[in-house]
Amino acid sequence: MRGNVVDLAIGVVIGTAFGKIVSSLVSDVIMPPVGVLTGGVDFSNLVITLKEASNATAAVTLNYGVFLNAVIDFAIVAFAIFMVVKGMNNLRRKAEKTEEGEPTTKECPFCISTIPIKATRCPQCTAELS
Repeated sequence: MRGNVVDLAIGVVIGTAFGKIVSSLVSDVIMPPVGVLTGGVDFSNLVITLKEASNATAAVTLNYGVFLNAVIDFAIVAFAIFMVVKGMNNLRRKAEKTEEGEPTTKECPFCISTIPIKATRCPQCTAELS
């Protein structure tokens, strides 16, 4: 159980750092070209004003551009995690095929006990094996 908790903690720390990297990637690298393609629109400045500002209160706005940036951040993180999990599953399948393909034990023909494949003498009945 302790190993799983440590693995989870490491995953959370790395995930947080990875999230910051992806946020920077989206806001600093991906969104400027998208903004140029859409006519110079900066998504983080896209808002809908629900109530105009008055003397004592600030304007009430719906910041859907920031939400769009967050959705793009999430999509990139989800895709990256999907690719990592897919790669790990492929490696695990290859390792299982290697383990299944080569037998590591054999049976003693005299006492029918399981012994290592390289054994020349059975440890149970001490019979010599060919």
